[in-house]
Amino acid sequence: MDRNSLFFWVVAPPLLYLYITKVLELHLIFPQLQDPLGLITTLFLYATKPALGNASWADLIKNAASTGREPFTRHIVAVGDLHGDLPNARMVLQFANVTDDLGNWSGNVDFFVQTGDIIDRGDDTIALFDWMDSLRGQATAAGGTVLTHLGNHEWMNAIGDWRYVYPTELETFGSVEERQELISVGRIGRSWASNYTTASRLPLHPSLGAPNTPYLTESELPLSHSAVSFVHGGLSPTYQDLTPFPTRINELSHSLLRKLQKRKQPAPHPPADYPGLPEDATAAEKALYDSNGPLWYRGWALNPEDEVCRDVETVLAKTGTRRMIMGHTPDFKNIQSRCNGKIIIIDTGISHAYGGVLSALSIHYTLTPVGADDEKRWIEKEVVSAVYADKQEIIVVDEREVVGDFRAN
Repeated sequence: MDRNSLFFWVVAPPLLYLYITKVLELHLIFPQLQDPLGLITTLFLYATKPALGNASWADLIKNAASTGREPFTRHIVAVGDLHGDLPNARMVLQFANVTDDLGNWSGNVDFFVQTGDIIDRGDDTIALFDWMDSLRGQATAAGGTVLTHLGNHEWMNAIGDWRYVYPTELETFGSVEERQELISVGRIGRSWASNYTTASRLPLHPSLGAPNTPYLTESELPLSHSAVSFVHGGLSPTYQDLTPFPTRINELSHSLLRKLQKRKQPAPHPPADYPGLPEDATAAEKALYDSNGPLWYRGWALNPEDEVCRDVETVLAKTGTRRMIMGHTPDFKNIQSRCNGKIIIIDTGISHAYGGVLSALSIHYTLTPVGADDEKRWIEKEVVSAVYADKQEIIVVDEREVVGDFRAN
């Protein structure tokens, strides 16, 4: 050991201890400093304090002695409309750390969410849906989760409205009939029916249940609204089938999709006439697909700020969520946040058909114990940010203290 190392490890610690206790007399404030180990613990806590938010030194010292609770973290990445562009989609998922440079699941996130409109306006429909299913399997094997949604364009194609199907995309299927089969009873259609929903509720902490556990009653429990919603268009404040969320919407989605896929496939529009919904579609199923339903609604993106910031509170209360995340209405320069991050619109025109900025949304959630175990106090924190190829911008940081028993398992 050289002279400098000897001084740093052997001579400096007792001198520092004597200075803190005899000169500064901090041991009168923190009894833990009456022994050298207490000093080391406090210095460590001071160095790590920024990660624990606004907890006091005393809280952190108590926390150091607590062994019954563990910090919890969850990382979510969400991506908006992809519209037939596999290369751009792969770039986004790679710089957002969802995938590695080979396009495989990286294991660096807990949840990946795609909000619909994978189809149309580009040629990579088959490749994109196959890739989503591959990532789903890889994520599950690694302990992660992929949540995928049907956008209005998936529904248009299921109906037979092919206005945005490029001739070059049709060639990748082979023929009209082969495309109809693949998206109805073939592997893409089967995946839509089994792996895709129209809405999702994703709890930030597992004590609230698995993804899409329905929120049944309005609650004021500490973590009751520690969740986010995902949908393609938007959850209108006047939509009649909002609750129980997301169960009711997904029940209607499943039943309507089944009717569309099982009927004789109509000649696509254009050039044929618009086929419309099945004759036996219920009023609620028709409302799901109309302009006020979750697939087409644009009010959160287009209505005045004072109006949406007033209306959003009602929807968040009914859905048991803290923020709503959606695609559908593109801004080609940035992910859009309204009402201090309670409304986030993540469609930035990723596809080359639009030429918008490549982007992803990141949510880092932490729940960190503070104080003694019997106090049951925690610091809950969300850091929501927009991730671009060359930068990351913080959208909102929410932090609060909560009290309760919150078990991750």
